[in-house]
Amino acid sequence: MTTEVVGTKDPGAAFGARRYRDQLFGDWGGPATHLAAERERLAALSWEHFSVRQLSATVGGQVSGVDLTASPSDEVIEELRQALVEYKVLFFSDQPLTAAEHVAVAARFGTLEVHPFIPGNPEHPELVRFEKGAEAAGYENQWHHDVTWRAVPSKAAMLHAIEVPAVGGDTLFSDMYAAYDALDEELRERIEDLEAEHDFLRAFGAQVPEDRREEMRQQYPVARHPVVVRHPDSGRRLLYVNRIFTASLVGLESAESDELLRQLCRQAERVEHQVRFTWSDHSVAFWDNLAVQHYASSDYWPERRVMERASIVGSAPRR
Repeated sequence: MTTEVVGTKDPGAAFGARRYRDQLFGDWGGPATHLAAERERLAALSWEHFSVRQLSATVGGQVSGVDLTASPSDEVIEELRQALVEYKVLFFSDQPLTAAEHVAVAARFGTLEVHPFIPGNPEHPELVRFEKGAEAAGYENQWHHDVTWRAVPSKAAMLHAIEVPAVGGDTLFSDMYAAYDALDEELRERIEDLEAEHDFLRAFGAQVPEDRREEMRQQYPVARHPVVVRHPDSGRRLLYVNRIFTASLVGLESAESDELLRQLCRQAERVEHQVRFTWSDHSVAFWDNLAVQHYASSDYWPERRVMERASIVGSAPRR
């Protein structure tokens, strides 16, 4: 059989550099032109005390030339602080941190939180410990910012890999500036003044004994945050709703709230907005908890994956 080729041009030539909306699923396709300026800006950055290799269009940088175990100088810490603002998440290899060293270096960036619903390192409660295996599987495989159920969520987190499986257990990060920039003008206007409710019970209700629920609710009432937040350091706007902790959009009927939340949360799933990190023992990820959401791939059961995270206290999200 002979196949007649009727196309005379690449299919993309009909669209140029325009995106299109899929009529069945409602998602956009085509070139992610909204990433171009940020990709080029990051590519032009240089650093005095270390080097950073850009890992995706707008998010993720692999840092070389920094030993986190060696009490970095104030100048290095300040430059890392700025690099975090720019790349949104920084990755470090071969950082055999003790728990005390992990706490010490993370505390250079601000006051550390203690998580009330996840057990910590026995000697350092500031370190949330994720010890996964055959009996305790990974459930962090939904896109989320950490602890948005707090009135003041963490601004950043430093995660240290203590033991990782031979295959699997990657963590993905998605750029929430890019997620906001990808929205069409009509949707941006629709969400401009909306607030969302965030509730710890959605994820941690089973951790709280029934006789202590009221006490915990008093300590951690349902938090309200803007759907669109302005980052205090970059000044840029970002999308701030997530699948794990966001319960509803204030002022909308339940069905409308659910549908709009689904539409907004899907923005984190765009591959063009993401970077994927494959762990090795003693690698570190340091992320901006406003600027990115993350997703821990749960594809390694029943193998072991042991991580510890220090989270840095932030400020209340603002428009």
